[in-house]
Amino acid sequence: MNALEAILSRRSIRKYTSQPVPDATVKKLLSAAMSAPSAGNEQPWHFIVITDRQTLDSMPMLPPGMRLPEPGPIQLAPLAILVCGDPTSDRFHMGFWILDCAAATENILIAAHAEGLGAVWLPAYPDEERVKGIRSLLGIPEHIVPFALIPLGYPAESKPPNNRFDTARIRSNRW
Repeated sequence: MNALEAILSRRSIRKYTSQPVPDATVKKLLSAAMSAPSAGNEQPWHFIVITDRQTLDSMPMLPPGMRLPEPGPIQLAPLAILVCGDPTSDRFHMGFWILDCAAATENILIAAHAEGLGAVWLPAYPDEERVKGIRSLLGIPEHIVPFALIPLGYPAESKPPNNRFDTARIRSNRW
């Protein structure tokens, strides 16, 4: 699958088979993440690969007391990648780490699709409760910010491409 095909056909997948994802594939996804552009080449990202079932099931991604009527993507995924950012590495002091981590997250999603996996982007940041809960659960240092959790695995659902191209959102030269 070429890059454009992967981008245009990628969909958020929330249901997975129990088939494990090979370590070599996870390494490819992380390599794709670390190939994302970053402001000033600061590369403020850190990644936590989570395969422990108890940890995944304990991930605080829902508001306190809220339960899903059926297992969600975190409970169904054989693994998840947590993208974290280090705001202290932002020499520009403008919050570029957020953009850099978003680019790394998107690269993981596209690479996962190209590798035949399904994945979904679940934001942690800027929800303070999620950030605090994830930081506590995983022992993340105070200066590192959990940015996004990406549950992934071999898809147990299929979605057709969604054409989102909209000429009404395009301007030439000026608004």
